[in-house]
Amino acid sequence: MDSLPIGDYASIITGFDRQIGGTISVEGILSMTLETERLKIHVASQEEMEQFIAGQTEEELIKAYREMLDGYLAHPEQGEWYAIWMVTRHDGLQVGDLCFKGLNVDGSVEIGYGINGEFQGRGYATEAVSAAVDWALKQDGVMRVEAEAEPDNIASQRVLANCGFVPTGTVGEEGPRYVRR
Repeated sequence: MDSLPIGDYASIITGFDRQIGGTISVEGILSMTLETERLKIHVASQEEMEQFIAGQTEEELIKAYREMLDGYLAHPEQGEWYAIWMVTRHDGLQVGDLCFKGLNVDGSVEIGYGINGEFQGRGYATEAVSAAVDWALKQDGVMRVEAEAEPDNIASQRVLANCGFVPTGTVGEEGPRYVRR
């Protein structure tokens, strides 16, 4: 598959020493990687997403990941806003994943994330979410990033606070909503 470099994404984002780079394929699906001090966060390909979904055992997660893949395929020009983003350490070991739930006409995107149990409590979620949100807020048309955290998921709420999110005072399907502008 032929691809073209994305010059605009090959810049350094302030905050951590993060570099963003990637390519857009001729078909328009984005292949992009964010790098942090310890992590690489990349937009999964269709094949990677299909393999990832096939490896899931929880029906709720299978449904959610399938919706991401369907959105990715239905909106190739905005694939990064629907895809599963794989979160790996620099040694290649996957520690979790994240996603955006589409780019809304009001300039909002919602982020979801998860870190595999054995890697929780090491700051990977904060590092990955921070990098992804910093990237998202630099994209044309994005005014804010939103998230939800279950009321009893104190660790997730702490991740959001550490990444600069504030409560909106509203409650969504999964719990209290948060926003970062």
